[in-house]
Amino acid sequence: MAQESPKNSAAEIPVTSNGQLEDSHEHSFNRDLKRSLPVGLGLAETKITSHGFDSTKEGVVEAGPFPGSSASPKSTVISPSSAAASRLAGQGCDLIIPTGGRAQQKSGAVVLADEVKNPAMEKLELVRKWSLNTYKCTRQIISEKLGRGSRTVDLELEAQIDILRDNKKKYENILKLAQTLSTQLFQMVHTQRQLGDAFADLSLKSLELHEEFGYNAETQKLLAKNGETLLGAINFFIASVNTLVNKTIEDTLLTVKQYESARIEYDAYRTDLEELNLGPRDANTLPKIEQSQQLFQVHKEKYDKMRNDVSIKLKFLEENKVKVLHNQLVLFHNAIAAYFAGNQKQLEQTLKQFHIKLKTPGADAPSWLEEQ
Repeated sequence: MAQESPKNSAAEIPVTSNGQLEDSHEHSFNRDLKRSLPVGLGLAETKITSHGFDSTKEGVVEAGPFPGSSASPKSTVISPSSAAASRLAGQGCDLIIPTGGRAQQKSGAVVLADEVKNPAMEKLELVRKWSLNTYKCTRQIISEKLGRGSRTVDLELEAQIDILRDNKKKYENILKLAQTLSTQLFQMVHTQRQLGDAFADLSLKSLELHEEFGYNAETQKLLAKNGETLLGAINFFIASVNTLVNKTIEDTLLTVKQYESARIEYDAYRTDLEELNLGPRDANTLPKIEQSQQLFQVHKEKYDKMRNDVSIKLKFLEENKVKVLHNQLVLFHNAIAAYFAGNQKQLEQTLKQFHIKLKTPGADAPSWLEEQ
């Protein structure tokens, strides 16, 4: 009589009618085993049975002490090992441990709560929008130059802008001439000062012409002093006009350039909308017309805003220009008239009236006492 071999932890494998292994049952068994086997449970504590074809239960996995073993039943405690954790991480599944203490697997793709935007795609989209806008504006400019396209014109505002640009050129010319006058006057004052020093030296060395050299020395020194006073007034005039031309007017013209760019964009999108409205209206064109209408409205609001800004800046610029030029022209006239009239008191009074302080030579450098 053959001795029956003791049962081990391996399962009985069902076979088919022709004696071959049934692969589908084997794969199903292995999959169920992986999903149902608690982590950390040894084979000595697991009993696996497989019933025949006439049984209603197949591939049952029972966890507990092996028959004949003296080990007491263990409580269901999850203590996953590092190897099991690495396998779970490799499978890309989520591990969920409920309060009951059993580990389950929740399969599925990992979904982030907040999608991370790709900076490269954002830059590409910005470049695409910029290219499209540049193309439309360039086409609009070429159409206007060729006389084929229409442009929006504000006659009153355009006239004010033209006057401003023309005045800027004239003020720049006045500024250039005033700077030339200042340079020449500085050279003349320097020459008069040197001439006065030469006369004073000869007055001391020539006893026969002591008085004559002395008179000329005093006259040249007085002219040099009055020239320095006039030079201070002219430099103040130049600084004020330079601020008006190269800062105040230039800032207004910068806003005008932004207004003109907004006008070109507005006309470009207006032309696109008009062309779409003239075409057929169907399921394909209606979304394009609606999108074009939205873009047109955005650029129309931008154009209206820039036009309003230009109007306000032109108004304030005109008021500021009149005030500044009025004071500077009065200063320039009084200083020139007093200088050539030889009225030293009137010349000094003019500088006091406009709060102009002359810079004496070496006044900018502190003395050695102040440095200590």
